[in-house]
Amino acid sequence: MSTSLPAWQVLREHAASIRRIHMRDWFAGPPGQARSERLTAEACGLTLDYAKNRITEETLALLFELARQARVCERRDAMFAGEPVNTTERRAALHMALRAHPGDGYRALGVPVEADVSAVLAQMERFAHEVRSGTWTGFDGRAIRDVVNIGIGGSDLGPRMVCRALVQDTEPGPRLHFVANVDGCDLARKLARLDAATTLVIVCSKTFTTLETMANAHTARDWFLRHGATHADLARHFVAVSTNRDAVAAFGIDPANMFPFWDWVGGRFSLWSAVGLSIAVAIGFDRFRQLLDGARAMDRHFASAPPEQNLPMILGLLDVWYRSFLDTRSRCVAPYCEPLELLPAFLQQLEMESNGKSVQLNGAALQAGSAAVVWGTTGTNGQHAYFQMVHQARNWYPWTSLPACNRTATCPATITSCWPTALHRARRCCTGAPPMRCVQAGRLTRRWCRIWCSKGTVPATRCCCSGWMPFTWRLARHVRASDVVQGTLWNINPFDQWGVELGKMLARPIERELDGAPAQPHDASTAALIRRACRARAMAPD
Repeated sequence: MSTSLPAWQVLREHAASIRRIHMRDWFAGPPGQARSERLTAEACGLTLDYAKNRITEETLALLFELARQARVCERRDAMFAGEPVNTTERRAALHMALRAHPGDGYRALGVPVEADVSAVLAQMERFAHEVRSGTWTGFDGRAIRDVVNIGIGGSDLGPRMVCRALVQDTEPGPRLHFVANVDGCDLARKLARLDAATTLVIVCSKTFTTLETMANAHTARDWFLRHGATHADLARHFVAVSTNRDAVAAFGIDPANMFPFWDWVGGRFSLWSAVGLSIAVAIGFDRFRQLLDGARAMDRHFASAPPEQNLPMILGLLDVWYRSFLDTRSRCVAPYCEPLELLPAFLQQLEMESNGKSVQLNGAALQAGSAAVVWGTTGTNGQHAYFQMVHQARNWYPWTSLPACNRTATCPATITSCWPTALHRARRCCTGAPPMRCVQAGRLTRRWCRIWCSKGTVPATRCCCSGWMPFTWRLARHVRASDVVQGTLWNINPFDQWGVELGKMLARPIERELDGAPAQPHDASTAALIRRACRARAMAPD
């Protein structure tokens, strides 16, 4: 168990010794300049500035020693080798193979996967070209103008985030719409603005049984039939991303229009797979290929760089340091770039579903906190919302800023407007701010001066890039790799999601009751709520 390792015990004592030190003391004079240079790392066009963190050279040395004792590099190498690192399901976690180049030689449990991946990519390329060029037409012969991606979790968040980040910088293609919420209002509002004859739906579900996704898919199918399509026409308006060929065919989708992926691709790691079909349609397959190449560059860096220069390794160690040794239970992600507004939501699933666990690989309870709560919005908006708490609350919250860099020629003011805010915020969070001169009723009030003082001591990490296009690709992969580091240090499996499966299992009996099945035993509160829901459903208009 990682918590019993010698380095873990030493880190506990070390954390207590530096917990109360003010970080401004580390930035005075020449030592501060040396610290800034030392605690900066670059790779794959990304720069990671972690100088404003509550760490010293001793902290880093102990963290790297912990990684060595926990055999993080060996666990990473086993993952790249396609070994069953997803221990509870006896599966590989080989999402790196999705963006491999010919000859990279990835194998899942010893079976080569290159040919299968290449075949699906070729299928995606043909489809994306047909839809974008207008040769794929709807039931009345017109080209597709709108594409609706129906999925949830990893089948929604990753593609939605990437399309939001990049579609405005792409040659025009079909408009993309994403539906995940099983609340019918979400789908109804989107379909109300669309023409059925020029709309295509991508149903994205690994098993093709996901409750929310299939409910929305059946609603969409009924909408097409009400708006002029026949059952035979549906083949022009539905494609599937799934592994369940029989269920796809039973729904009415031509299996030739099913885009498969594999059990070694977890949902939250899948935007680089056929789950990214909506991305390929939105931005074109050539740019989707850039997505793969950017992620592959980070894969190679993670697999080969020494820990001291390894960006995902550093990021993962810092997260464990704050969560397990300094007991910070949440952290903020603030992209100072509007197209990355969905990145915090994407990272919530990526990190909290991966490492939000308390049982170790050996079945024992984890004796440390894991998976901090991730939250945030675009940074300038956050300045007028939660940064009050970041600056002055009793607790402190590590945060990561992501300033844009040369994103697009259409936004020349991005650096001059966003960077000063991002950099000033990080500086003041770390070093604090002096009392402001606040006047109340014409006189200086000491009480107000104290309230307005920023306490400082809040760790801040900044990640920026040398160009926009690779940023989204490499950033997403960068954080995904750091999750593997965290999971290894906590001795948990970051690849399964039994909590999600439990939620699905518990929902099914209640769903059947709402459809009229006999009542099942429940606690009094749940039973009362089910009765209330049944009455509301009975009174709802058809």
